[in-house]
Amino acid sequence: MSFIQRLAAIALTSLPFAAIAPASLAQTAETQSVRLQFQGMVGEEAFSCESTYAGLGTMESTVAVTDFRLYVSDVQLINEAGDRVPVMLEQDGVWQYEDVALLDFEDRSGTCTNGTPEIRTEVVGTVPTGTYTGIEFTLGVPFELNHNDATLAPSPLNLTSMWWNWQGGYKFVRIDLENEMMMGDVPQTQQHSPHDGHGGEHGGEHGGDHDGMAQGFLIHLGSTACQLEGDAMSPTTACGNPNTSIITFEDFDPTSDVIVADLAALVADSNLMTNEPDTALGCMSGPDDGDCLGILHNFGLSHSEQASSGQTFFRIK
Repeated sequence: MSFIQRLAAIALTSLPFAAIAPASLAQTAETQSVRLQFQGMVGEEAFSCESTYAGLGTMESTVAVTDFRLYVSDVQLINEAGDRVPVMLEQDGVWQYEDVALLDFEDRSGTCTNGTPEIRTEVVGTVPTGTYTGIEFTLGVPFELNHNDATLAPSPLNLTSMWWNWQGGYKFVRIDLENEMMMGDVPQTQQHSPHDGHGGEHGGEHGGDHDGMAQGFLIHLGSTACQLEGDAMSPTTACGNPNTSIITFEDFDPTSDVIVADLAALVADSNLMTNEPDTALGCMSGPDDGDCLGILHNFGLSHSEQASSGQTFFRIK
């Protein structure tokens, strides 16, 4: 080897690794943590299991809330350029799995006869370092996770009380209400088997009237028109009505703003005192259930081929 060749070899071996390594190895994107805050509210009042709420729905009903939980997924922040940037969720083994997070506003005290003592009001993860001015997320569970067996699924998808069955999948939202006149009279109204509905897509959750008045109003949002093929236990193609709602706020500060889930706004167009005959109690997302019209529209979803004018359930404060 000549003197010049030896010098070239020495120079090459002394170069920093980053100078000769592929860019994908040499650079690691900086990230920042985000803790996105949510809050259950009833109008302007913070939700509490210790309270009852008056003036709800078209008949200004007084109700107690016995459950208030929901799943969100595909959470993305919007940067200054208008790009959607996925939030990489913390895999905590309890509240978040892959890109799904459970929000739980009830604590199993007071009127909240369902659920668990633990609450969860935030989504935690990381994004590339930057400035973010908006947020987008999906209310619901993605199809590829929606039709698994809840008894075998990782937390938070292992809650059978948030699951219908293999065919229907998960209850994306579970809000259970009990009418004031029923309180203490039928205290078990909202307490169903965690495996309700194995005979059909969402069967087993029908409720009767009490002297012409509905015992309560259950709001269970989930996919419908999910078809099984052959001997398959779960659908292999998308459900006819996925009922997943994309929620977008262009003006949102992830460091200070709170996303409100407003029960009063959700039920504003619904009569909570009566139940359409021969249908599930309240709204189980049935496409032919008139009690679901206002509820699904306020989730931002169409119902019976009638489009929603926009969701009202979530707002920013």
